[in-house]
Amino acid sequence: MIRMPETVLSEKMANFIREHHIRAICLFRQNMQSQEQLVKLTSDLRAVMGPEALIGIDQEGGAVVRATWVPQPPAAMSLGASKDPELCRQVGAAVARAVKSLGFNWNFAPVLDLNNNVNNPVISERSFGADPIQAEKLASAWMEGSLSEGVACCVKHFPGHGDTHVDSHRDLPIVDKSRQQLDALELMPFKAAAKHAPAMMTAHIVYPQIDPDNPATMSKSILTGILREEWNYQGVVITDGMDMHAIAGRYGVGAAAVKALAAGADMVMALGNVETQIETLEALSEAIESGHIPYQAVQQKLARVSRLAQTYPSQVRPYAQDQESNDRQLMANAWQRGLTPHRQPQAPAVGSRVRLIISADVVSDGVSEAGIPAHKVSAVLAQIYDVETTTFDDANTFDWTSIPQDGRKLILASTVRIRYNEHARQTWKPDLHLVLWNPFQTLDIDAPALISYGFADPAIQAVANWLKGQCRADGEMPVMNFDQAD
Repeated sequence: MIRMPETVLSEKMANFIREHHIRAICLFRQNMQSQEQLVKLTSDLRAVMGPEALIGIDQEGGAVVRATWVPQPPAAMSLGASKDPELCRQVGAAVARAVKSLGFNWNFAPVLDLNNNVNNPVISERSFGADPIQAEKLASAWMEGSLSEGVACCVKHFPGHGDTHVDSHRDLPIVDKSRQQLDALELMPFKAAAKHAPAMMTAHIVYPQIDPDNPATMSKSILTGILREEWNYQGVVITDGMDMHAIAGRYGVGAAAVKALAAGADMVMALGNVETQIETLEALSEAIESGHIPYQAVQQKLARVSRLAQTYPSQVRPYAQDQESNDRQLMANAWQRGLTPHRQPQAPAVGSRVRLIISADVVSDGVSEAGIPAHKVSAVLAQIYDVETTTFDDANTFDWTSIPQDGRKLILASTVRIRYNEHARQTWKPDLHLVLWNPFQTLDIDAPALISYGFADPAIQAVANWLKGQCRADGEMPVMNFDQAD
């Protein structure tokens, strides 16, 4: 599977796909401008790649979505806060209807990682929670909804990325747990999902008590030993992006791709540039020709990939206007169901004088989309209160005492994923904390909080409704002993 930088399929890229027999591609925000443009792009790709084309997208929900004009799904942890499998099934189906209308047949979701580490820099609200049974129940319901609408899912990141404090996009995490510990927690939801998940994505993480030498993506003990032989998993195993520094920076993309397929993966996700994609293709070709990856194994891998493409064909299905409208209402209700109170927050009275304190910088971290800009939050609050806004550039140095003492209620809105440092923990004292992304920021700021788990338009509208007293916040943080977690 490759990526490309284009919004219109060029003849050069089309020839590259034909020449190298590429039939799987993952599209990102950079490939998307509008519904019309994207449908044309996926249609052109399908014409070049053939009837078994796999066109993938990360449309998890929350901050990890690529197509943002279709109905916006809640983050997994927002759904976890509602504890409602039927709601998860409906949301999964609605997500599938939306991406199917754009030409996608493979969604890299849901996330089965258990967020049992509040310092995790990359999973956080992408997880359904910390309890393996509940998380798998909700994720499987979400997946059932997607599959019912003809879009393949891919659970990730096997065997579990939840208990890490390192982002594998930047370095190689290590989870030093015994097999017994992993069986009781991280592996449990993946084992249950292996019975029905059509695809599974690997994690670029070393589990030294199972395989001290290789990350899971390149570990035969994990991909073949556990997944194929112990669990008899028959779906497609695809790697996470092999351009991530945890892999490319240590092993080289070509050598890593060979090791991944030899370990038991069926498909490598070559998300680098054309040069690294060619390096990957040449390394795999040589490994197959030399017999390093046996021909019979190659045929088995190809058969699994073909079965996935045939079961979930890449076909655009128009999005009926009334169905889209219903799905938008579904998403709005789902975001509202997830609103979670922390320390009994109270909304200032409508019309009050408030001061919004908010980050001026909301750039993307490369995995998630950029957070909501300060002016949008300020505009929403201005419909409810008399608002003045104070922005900060760096939470590590922002002087809370510089805020004017003019009697306004202080509302901190957190709009980035990164946790606050000790400076903020010791000195920041808002009256109300609106946590519009990472729920674990509530552990950093000593204040009552409202958690939305995201900043999509329906999430912000749900927060506004709560501030106006038009809805309740009944969600429950799906992380055990949350108040004592840090």
